[in-house]
Parts: sequence; C-alpha cells; structure tokens
Amino acid sequence: MAKKLRRIIERLFEGLLTLSGGLTSLAILLIIVFLFKEGLGLFNNAVVEKGYVLCVHSENEIKHLNQSQIKNIFDYEITNWQELGGADEEIMPFRFDEIFSRYPDEELGEDYSLLPQKIGEIIAQNSNIIAFLPEKYLPDEIIGSSFSTDSVATRFIRIVDTPLITPSAFFGGKEWMPTATPAAQFGVLPLLSGTLWVSLFAILIALPLGLGVAIYLSELAGDRMRKILKPVIELLAGIPSVVYGFFGLIVLVPLIQKIFRLPVGETAFAGSLILAVMALPTIITIAEDAMRNTPRAMREASLALGATSWQTIYRVIIPYASSGILAAVVLGIGRAVGETMAVLMVTGNAALMPHSLFESVRTIPATIAAELGEAPAGGTHYQALFLLGCILFIFTLIISISVELISKKQESA
Repeated sequence: MAKKLRRIIERLFEGLLTLSGGLTSLAILLIIVFLFKEGLGLFNNAVVEKGYVLCVHSENEIKHLNQSQIKNIFDYEITNWQELGGADEEIMPFRFDEIFSRYPDEELGEDYSLLPQKIGEIIAQNSNIIAFLPEKYLPDEIIGSSFSTDSVATRFIRIVDTPLITPSAFFGGKEWMPTATPAAQFGVLPLLSGTLWVSLFAILIALPLGLGVAIYLSELAGDRMRKILKPVIELLAGIPSVVYGFFGLIVLVPLIQKIFRLPVGETAFAGSLILAVMALPTIITIAEDAMRNTPRAMREASLALGATSWQTIYRVIIPYASSGILAAVVLGIGRAVGETMAVLMVTGNAALMPHSLFESVRTIPATIAAELGEAPAGGTHYQALFLLGCILFIFTLIISISVELISKKQESA
C-alpha cells in the first residue's frame, strides 16, 4: 500500500513538473511572438503619423515625398521646390497650430467648425505651401469626412503620397528622432553602433584582467587566498547595476572629464569601464572553473618534461581550457550588451553616430528603458522600441547558441 501511494505521489510530481515546464515554454513562445508581432508592425505604418497628412497646392508638381525629404523640408534644409524636381519656388512649410495665430477663435466658428474652410483658403492662396494637418480637419471633398463646406478652395488641395517605413530606412538610418514631426526618424544605426562600441571595448578591457585573475586563482593562489578572493569576486555579480551606474556618475565621469579635458565625462569610455567591471565576475568565474578542470595528469606530465609553471600554464592549461575561456568571453559580451541602467547613467544618452570613445553614445537597452514609458501604446514609436527589443533578442539568441556550441566542443575534447 505504501509503495502504491509513493508511486502515485511520484507520478503526481512528474505531472506537475511536466505541466510547469510546458507552461513556461508556452509563455516564452508567446512573449517572443508578441515581441516580433509588435516590432514588425512598424513596417505597416506610413512615415507620417497616423491621422495626419501632408497637403500641397493642386498645381504643385511634386506627388511623392520620402521620409528624409519631409524631415529636411520642415527643418528648412530643403527650401526650394526645384531641389525636389518641382518649380523654382520657395517652399512654405505650414503646421496645423499656425492656423490659430492667423485667425481668432470667433472666426473659426463654434467647436472650430470652420477650420476645414480656413485650411482650404490658406492652401489655395499659397501655391508653394506644404501643410502638415490632422486628417479630420481637411475639407470633406478631400477625404470624405463629416465636415461640410461650400468653399471652392478645396479644389486647390492635394494630399501628397508618403511611403511606408521600410526595413532599409530603419536598419540603415543614421538618425533616431522618434518624436520628430511630421516624419519621425527611426534610424537604428546610432543605437546599434553605440551598443557594439561600448560592449566591444568593455570586453577588450575586461578580458586580460579577467583572464589574469582566473589564472592566479586557478594556478598560483593558495587555498586560503582562493577562499577569500573567490567569494569577493562572485559578490560583485550581485551588486545592482544602478549602484555601478551611481558610482560611475559620481566618481568615474568627473575623473574622465578632468584627465582627458573633455567638455563632458559621460562618454562611451565611461560606459566601457563600468561594463568591464560588471563583466569581470562572469569571465573570472567561468574561466577559472575551466582551468581547474584541466586533468592533473597533464600538469604533472608537463612539469615532468622540464616545463616551468608558466610554460605549463600558457602551453598546456590555457589551450586545454580555451573553449571554457571563450565561453566566458561570450557570456561577458552578453552581460555587456544587455546592460541598461549603468550605461544609461554614464554614457551621455546621445543618439549620435560614435566616432571615438570620448563621445556620448546611446545603447539599445538604454533607449528602451528611457523612452518606452513616453511612447503611446500601439504607435510607431512604441513599435520601433519593440523592434529594438527584437534586435536584442537576436543578439542574446546568437550568444546563447555560441555558448552551447562552445560547451559541446569542450565536452567532446
């Protein structure tokens, strides 16, 4: 009876564990599907914000404008229609809120019912105009809205065709200005470059230091010293990233600014130093474990053949543990790529293409953390941030696969 009850309990626990694993896998799958669904939805949106249109005079020869051209027009970098293949005429950018400075409220009617008519009049009177307007306030002859107007000015209004946001504009763009109007800029290259720039130099700093400490702990330190240092190093991994960021902002940033005589100390170099310290525990722990797993017979054989301790370390132990060391490096890169708060606090958070370590940069995780709370749910900015999350997910997946392949290689060796 007792055996039968024990078997029932065992099967019950097996079922619970199986159900738990299945639910966890399903939850992860749903999260991934949701992430990519929201992110890839960005490419179904026009470059002009939903609910708004660009209008020109009907005599204007320009029928299509791309994202870059729209931005340059409203930034006054393109000032003549001839630059876009149109007539030799100065461009007159017009935003919707300017209409309230032209007309007092009493002329716009109750609840602004005369707005469509006034908009039509303004565009009809200016053949060089390009107007950024809410779609609901256009005359009904243009969009078939519920507004009614008898103004003949509607004959002079034409909506400019604007393209959808494309993958090439997103992945190849060099400007990240998600709140710009009328055409937001979602160029991911500055964020991607900032992430890789900071992470790469963090690993270049952390790798020699971490490898040196791992060699010392594995081969040179006594048992007493190892028992002291190992917990201290592992404790570094448990310090919250915001503490590292606060330390970097208060101590490291002013020091960098003073030593290198920079206008500001919040630079990619500051971020690299902080990430290097944060990646050290991962690199040291994994590399040291890989070295200590080197068979004792290999060490003794090397020493018996007349090799010194240092020759044994760099000709026998390090080559044997190379797969584990490489796994430590890859995991250190993963730690650096995914870090958010510390980098956000010390890198200056400037979405610009980096040209040196001593310039302010912005990383992908820092961008998501800083902007997601301000992005309207379901909007293009919101979807662009989810697409940044997709990029981070792919990075993490590549890192995980790399570690798995390296581990299998080490086991087979």
